[in-house]
Amino acid sequence: MVRVAVVGGGISGLTAAYRLRRALGHDAQIDLFDAGDRLGGDLLTTEVGGRRVDVGAEAFIVRRPEALDLIGELGLADRVVAPTPRRPAVWAGGRLHPMPTPALMGIPAGAEAVAGLVDPADLDRIRAEPHRGLDWSPDRTPTVGELVAERFGPSVVARSVDPMLGGVYSSLAGDIGLRESIPALAAGLDAGAPSLSAAVADLTSRATGSGPVFGALIGGYSVLLETLVDAAGIEPRNCSFVTGLAPRPGGWTLEIGDHTVDYDGVVLAIPAWLAGHIMRRSLPHLATPLIAVRRASSVVVSIALEPGTRLPEHSGVLAATGDSLRAKAFTFSSQKWPHLSDDDRPVSVRASFGRFGAPVPDDCVEEGVDDRIRAEAVDDLDEVCRAAGVPQPSGRVTDVFVQRWTNGLPVYGPGHLAAMAEVLRSRPARLTFAGSAYAGVGVPACIGQAGRAVADLLTDLA
Repeated sequence: MVRVAVVGGGISGLTAAYRLRRALGHDAQIDLFDAGDRLGGDLLTTEVGGRRVDVGAEAFIVRRPEALDLIGELGLADRVVAPTPRRPAVWAGGRLHPMPTPALMGIPAGAEAVAGLVDPADLDRIRAEPHRGLDWSPDRTPTVGELVAERFGPSVVARSVDPMLGGVYSSLAGDIGLRESIPALAAGLDAGAPSLSAAVADLTSRATGSGPVFGALIGGYSVLLETLVDAAGIEPRNCSFVTGLAPRPGGWTLEIGDHTVDYDGVVLAIPAWLAGHIMRRSLPHLATPLIAVRRASSVVVSIALEPGTRLPEHSGVLAATGDSLRAKAFTFSSQKWPHLSDDDRPVSVRASFGRFGAPVPDDCVEEGVDDRIRAEAVDDLDEVCRAAGVPQPSGRVTDVFVQRWTNGLPVYGPGHLAAMAEVLRSRPARLTFAGSAYAGVGVPACIGQAGRAVADLLTDLA
């Protein structure tokens, strides 16, 4: 009988357990260990104001196949919903601006896309950019912020690119590698695009009319997590702390609390820095780069408002860097998603806080911090509504819930993917890695990496 351990009960670990069960059959022993008291990691569906909402990740990219394929395979395709036609806005200079379009992760395809949002001098800079020489070579590894500031100007970074990338990576554009976050743009420049404008215009023109970018699940991510547990045929072991692992003939020995267990194979589906600490004694050469992965803070404040509460006519608001809002973004969930839009139910709003270099402290560092960010979320929402000419909603709040993404997000700085690729190339037999540090931070990327980790492990076990 094959014995495999999966360490980590987030979407990566649960996907890995499911893929292992499908490949190895019901006779295999698949043990899943998670240090927390619940499964899901940074995915959580909970009740706020009498309505179940996601307070971790809320959506997934549908233009990548991994999440949609898994959802369909599990018989949940009828639960996928596309967003409404409403678009997000950008908060800059104390007011709301239309989201720049056409643009690639906030990088405009031309000056008209950001007219009225960025400084006039930077508009002139964008118009002149196609006629300026582009010093580019395939060995360049700039941050997104460095490249865009150089070619288009700093106000474009602060008011258009930072808001977009900050929502995905919880990091500013100056901390995020171009090759790590927008590989298609780097590839276009490598292939000889004459300017940044030309490369962005080419990519945005190809994306036009290709349908919704995002999707969500009716019932929230809990539906997917519960279905994965059932389909994997596992009994997860919560509150189980894996503190180390060591090689043994034909497999690995896990240290779990005060005892050890032998396995033929192991999938480490936990944050990279935690995987590194588990391996620090037995595999220091792999542990060192994993422990070195930096992480970004992220906290969601879910706000329930009385039914019928008005909000600005947008799907949400992304905040420019250095502006007046303390929240980095708002999602007007009841206006973004049709399944949350019924008039007789609470109105749901998400506020997001924290990013790399500006973490939200926990209660051990700042007593009462959750009360502070609750108040800041509601005050910022009032400010946005006031600027949009909508009655301030603070008097209609029925519930507020604070959820910390305890694991945070890995920082995809320049060189991050190359370092992780080297870890994956150097892994010993029958030990594989899954999670958000290796091939992207979104749910589809995590599902895809979990599948590759299982495929590699099955090859080793054959």
